Amino acid sequence: MLDYDAEADRYDETRGGVPRAEAAASAVLRLVPAGARTLLDLACGTGLVTGRLTRPGLRVYGADAAPAMARKAVERVPGGVVLADARALPLPDGRVDAVSAVWLLHLVPFAAEIVAEAARVLRPGGVFIATVDKDAAHDVGSDIDRVLAPYRSHGRARDRHDRITATAGAHGLVPAGATRFTGHGQGATPRRTAEKLRRGYYASWFDGAEATTDRLVAELAALPDQDRPRADPAYPLVAFRRGVTGD
Repeated sequence: MLDYDAEADRYDETRGGVPRAEAAASAVLRLVPAGARTLLDLACGTGLVTGRLTRPGLRVYGADAAPAMARKAVERVPGGVVLADARALPLPDGRVDAVSAVWLLHLVPFAAEIVAEAARVLRPGGVFIATVDKDAAHDVGSDIDRVLAPYRSHGRARDRHDRITATAGAHGLVPAGATRFTGHGQGATPRRTAEKLRRGYYASWFDGAEATTDRLVAELAALPDQDRPRADPAYPLVAFRRGVTGD
């Protein structure tokens, strides 16, 4: 996994910047109930998305485990960011109306623990909102994807939709809606993909073996239009509601 403290200064520019953040925030807000008053954004990173989760009457907070990321986020969400592991939030049970986890569950081997913790801090009727199937969304059928296909296994993805749905159900969360949003600026290029392989960006599906990396980099270098972005991905976003008495 990347060192997110080291990535903090360049994180936004390598992740689609403002257009992607605005698309993500708009999608999250579509799934937040109209009556919600508090939202906690897990793994908020630099706060680029968190700071855009705005609407009248909604108070937004962020949590991140990387100190450098949290320091960046404070600039965008003043007084609303806490340094915390998403598996052990410094909140009592049933405290918030919504919890979001954008581009998080695919990265970690403890996605189930995050879902459980989100369920714990939600009020009855509150919603947990998360991206799912992220790596599969990046497979847009391009020539780059054909090179990477033998090493991708979407069936093992930690954020596979059916897997997250089952985990959510085990903690009293039921499906409550879904949407998609465009990952603006995330269309891959052969050159950028090779650079990311070298830097360990694909830890959720690639083991990083040096010999394999060398082979993939060589295959990517043989593709045409080295700096032409292929199609942007469209990310699935799902919501789960915590049951209330009488459901």
